[in-house]
Amino acid sequence: MHKRFLLWPLLLAVSASSALLGVLAADLSKEPFTIRISCGSFDDVHTAPTNTLWYRDFGYTGGRFANATRPSFIVPPLKTLRYFPLSDGPENCYYINNVPNGHYQVRLFFALVADPNLDSEPIFDVSVEGTLFSSLLSGWSSDDEKTFAEALVFVQDSSLSICFHSTGHGDPSILSMEVLQIDDNAYKFGSLWGKGTVLRTTKRLTCGSGKPAFDEDLNGIHWGGDRFWLGLKTLSSSSDDQPISTENVIAETLLAPNFYPQSMYQSAIVGTDRQPTLSFEMDVTPNKNYSVWLHFAEIDNGITAEEQRVFDVLINGDTAFKDLDIIRMTGERFTALVLNKTVAVSGTTLKITLQPVEGTHAIVSAIEVFEIIPAEMKTLTQEVTALRTLKGSLGLPLRFGWNGDPCIPQQHPWSGVDCHFDNTKRQWVIDGLGLDNQGLRGVIPSDVSKLQHLQSINFSSNSIKGNIPLSLGTIPGLRVLDLSFNELNGSIPESLGQLTSLQTLNLNGNDLSGRVPASLGGRPLHRVRFNFTDNAGLCGIPGLHECGPHLSVAAKIGMAFGVLVAFLFLVVFAACWWKRRQNVIRGQKLAAAREAPYAKSRTQFTRDVQMGKHHRPHETSPRGGNNESSPHLLA
Repeated sequence: MHKRFLLWPLLLAVSASSALLGVLAADLSKEPFTIRISCGSFDDVHTAPTNTLWYRDFGYTGGRFANATRPSFIVPPLKTLRYFPLSDGPENCYYINNVPNGHYQVRLFFALVADPNLDSEPIFDVSVEGTLFSSLLSGWSSDDEKTFAEALVFVQDSSLSICFHSTGHGDPSILSMEVLQIDDNAYKFGSLWGKGTVLRTTKRLTCGSGKPAFDEDLNGIHWGGDRFWLGLKTLSSSSDDQPISTENVIAETLLAPNFYPQSMYQSAIVGTDRQPTLSFEMDVTPNKNYSVWLHFAEIDNGITAEEQRVFDVLINGDTAFKDLDIIRMTGERFTALVLNKTVAVSGTTLKITLQPVEGTHAIVSAIEVFEIIPAEMKTLTQEVTALRTLKGSLGLPLRFGWNGDPCIPQQHPWSGVDCHFDNTKRQWVIDGLGLDNQGLRGVIPSDVSKLQHLQSINFSSNSIKGNIPLSLGTIPGLRVLDLSFNELNGSIPESLGQLTSLQTLNLNGNDLSGRVPASLGGRPLHRVRFNFTDNAGLCGIPGLHECGPHLSVAAKIGMAFGVLVAFLFLVVFAACWWKRRQNVIRGQKLAAAREAPYAKSRTQFTRDVQMGKHHRPHETSPRGGNNESSPHLLA
């Protein structure tokens, strides 16, 4: 055993992720976060043979649901799928929230819509967290290995987005998805590895058994991510090599950070006298970097000591590992050995050759190949939020989509959005919006000013209503603002005069009114194009009618309020005067009615007195004669 420990420096030098590291980054006392979704299903589903739970598809995305046709035995036995018609937009995403930050294996299974009226085999791209990692090309449904896609990705903001990007050939469809937490250090391949890297599973083979299997079938643990292994019995088209197996216990398995199950080392493919060299070849995308993981265990009963099996490992003709002796590197038989190598591939083929140096023949237990994909830098969060607000406020048609990240993957940016990578912030920003002639019928939200890197806005030839937001004047680098031929009303904000970089301003063909701000109307016209025509209410610059006394909106509101108050005062005054007048007339009538009997008797008395005088002419007047009769007469 002492000899084994002396060989550790060599082992660590050739293996970036050897099982012998033995440092547990994962907390094995708890289960990893796991979510499996049966797409298009209204109910939770359990599938045989392991009674795996698939959650119902609710609240994650849009699209339509349909019955599914499974194209491969690999695909889980689920009956429904979700598909995304192009009329719903070219980008559609699943958003999975409340995902603990960490390292995850994301696996997607695809299927066909069970409807003869729909395209039988759609062609589309798939991205995770904005990074494109899979493209389904023509013929995928007839190739078992292409009916699923798998990537290793880091979640950093407690949410995960998985998006499907149409290429115009059929409607993207998805049968199921799995999000399986793995060790934070899983598949650490070197200095390029980290949160800025996505690993796409290109090939995963277990050799000798000939049977495909998941980690669970191989007695693995959940922290391994329940990997899927295709089974091979031979690496040679002529079957000149041979499979072997053992029931002996394999040491150094199920260790962090990759947690490889023991069963995958209990079978292998070995060379023969006729074909001592083993060779495996696969198609790859050119001009990419690949991480190759090779698995070994000496299980051949004919090999019992060092130097009995020594071979070189070549990748595309270059020596990756020289004089590989499994027993010397592990210290004993029936012990797992994992080697990793990163290679750059310029062509379309990756070839792994195990070439014997001395002894008998080459041997291999399993092979894994990953494409190393630099993770895309995301768009500034504030600007993504502003665009989503704009989408709702303008009533953007469904066909635009506008799901996921507006700038990434770079192969599928949002329609009508121009992006620019800010090297200082190391994030994408929005520098242009081109939504002219798109049938927009909403209003421009004030949040548009949160797109602080805009240089151009073109919303012309729509039916946008409402006022021009004051906040537009706070976008410092805005050079082009075209809002022509809409239904905008109100006045032109004074804040637009603060846009010192503005070179083109088209506000013609609206219902704007009031005086054109002096800061705009008086600006020198050199290399500047402003158009305010076809707004009946605008005034104040050459080409428009003259303005009367200019009143602000507040002043106009105040005047209207004053007129209303005066009118109400007059109405109240008139009502009070009329009421008082009626009361006076009523009082006069009542007084006249009460005095009528007294007035009548007095009139009769006066008449009698006058008649008495008329019949006694001999009586003298009070002034000159006897007045004795006067008191009697008056009485």
